[in-house]
Amino acid sequence: MRFMILVKATKDSEAGVMPTKELLTEMGRYNEELVNAGIMLAGEGLHPSSKGVRLRFSGTERTVIEGPFANTNELVAGFWLWQVKSCEEAIEWVKRCPNPMPEDSEIEIRQVFEAEDFGTDVTPELREQEERLRAQIAAKT
Repeated sequence: MRFMILVKATKDSEAGVMPTKELLTEMGRYNEELVNAGIMLAGEGLHPSSKGVRLRFSGTERTVIEGPFANTNELVAGFWLWQVKSCEEAIEWVKRCPNPMPEDSEIEIRQVFEAEDFGTDVTPELREQEERLRAQIAAKT
C-alpha cells in the first residue's frame, strides 16, 4: 500500500522560515531510516504558498489564483510517499518522526489509490497504460 504523508504548514513555514541545521540533520537521519527500511519512495519540502498558484476548474474555464492562500493549517509544507503494509505501519513511522516544525505541527496520512481500487472501470488497456507510464518514470529517475 502506498501512503502520502503530508506535513501541514504553519505560520512560520508560510512566512518562509527555514528549518534549523539541527532539524535538517534530524530529518536527514529519519529519511535515511525510511530509505534503509525500504519504505520511502519520495519526499520533499515545499516552498510557502506565496510562491504557489492554484487553478480553478469550472467546465471548460480555467482560472489561475496566485498565492498566498488563507487557512495555513490546511496547507501542505512537505510530503513523503511511502510503501508500507498498512496505515498502522505508517502511523508507527510517523510517530518516530522528529517534529518537522519549530512549533506545534501536524502530519496527515492519506492512502494512495491503486488501480484495483477502481474495480472493473480500470480496463486491461488502462492497466497496461499505467504500467507503461510507471516504467517510463522509473527509467527517468
